[in-house]
Amino acid sequence: MAVSQQVFLRDAMRRLNLTRDVFAARIGVKRRALDTWLLPEGSQEFRGMPEVVQRFVTEIVENESLLEKYAQNNQRGPLRDRIAIHGKHQLLSVEQFTRESVEELVRIADMMQPIARRQKVSRVLEGAVLGNLFFEASTRTRVSFGAAFCRLGGSVCDTTGFTFSSMAKGESIYDTSRVMSGYVDAMVIRHPEQGSVAEFAAATNIPVVNGGDGAGEHPSQALLDLYTILTEFSRLGKLLDGSHIAITGDLKYGRTVHSLMKMLSLYKGLKFTLISPPGLEMPQDIIEHVAQRGNHVVEQTHSMTDIKGADVIYATRVQKERFSDEQLEGYSADFQINKALLDTFGKEDVIIMHPLPRDSREDAHDLSIDLNHDPRLAIFRQADNGIPVRMAIFAVLLGVENLVQHSMRDVTWSPPSHIGPEDAVFHGMY
Repeated sequence: MAVSQQVFLRDAMRRLNLTRDVFAARIGVKRRALDTWLLPEGSQEFRGMPEVVQRFVTEIVENESLLEKYAQNNQRGPLRDRIAIHGKHQLLSVEQFTRESVEELVRIADMMQPIARRQKVSRVLEGAVLGNLFFEASTRTRVSFGAAFCRLGGSVCDTTGFTFSSMAKGESIYDTSRVMSGYVDAMVIRHPEQGSVAEFAAATNIPVVNGGDGAGEHPSQALLDLYTILTEFSRLGKLLDGSHIAITGDLKYGRTVHSLMKMLSLYKGLKFTLISPPGLEMPQDIIEHVAQRGNHVVEQTHSMTDIKGADVIYATRVQKERFSDEQLEGYSADFQINKALLDTFGKEDVIIMHPLPRDSREDAHDLSIDLNHDPRLAIFRQADNGIPVRMAIFAVLLGVENLVQHSMRDVTWSPPSHIGPEDAVFHGMY
């Protein structure tokens, strides 16, 4: 196979829109056997699937009408051309994606997993330089983008904040963008003003990625969130179509949830339960955008007990830095997601997500640390997924996604089997 066994099987299940149980029954094998075939190749329980199964799965997929839709997309040219904005290979908004194109990027992210897991290395971006221009505080996003670019063989130049930039001297966004474009091959921009990243992008023809623009959008976060949901649902035997998504917290200023709702609206028949303190409700234009996409149900509430029945609970912190007239300093205890709340109202297999950082101070009442050892908490797996997804973004925008698979070679160092102390709980589930 040109791709790993895990990527091959995941791709087949996505194309056929089948859960693991149904897929196993479709190809006539036990669920346990399928689970071992879907493990990373370095896992102790990994098993290679018989060649006859590979041929059978290939035949099933090729006979499905859904494949024709994917084939038509491929005939229209590279993915970067299909998601281009204003004719440029840039990522500014989730609205650049269709369901088919986003799932194609998901497959590319799957292909990046051996590199992200430190099993393989690739140098397809050797010689390329990324400009990480962050004019707003960031740890995870900035480092994640830089690490993703480096893991494909590129190098990174960082700048953070206004104080040490020429913009503090009055330089315009246009001038900054045009000058930086002469130094680097791609840029990631984070800026506190909504719409500012689009200004950067307008001044250059090199790839620009929106790393967050004020209360606007955060497309790469939405992509990694979607990737996390699809991966977790695959493990749990669920489909995203028809699922129940609860989004809680500061929905007015939380740009991650604005992008996520738009992205999820590409799927069918979702129920959104939006839970926020009074005054921090989801903007009406986001709700209208979702409503225009079809048969989705959107309910707004101020009660955390309405997480009942949710397949995903996505929490956000209070975005105090974006407040204008609001006086809220933190959530009241009634809005905290903690183990007691989940044990009372949450499903046993619910997925708990958060874009991070979470405010762990006791009086903030953000996502509780008493869930740190709870297998339902996916926030660290979610953060880890930022690497393969952002690698996929760079590979697509720079046109090297078809070179990655054949460029991989084994790492020369010895990475730990599990990055975090709780990760062993999930060993073998991905």
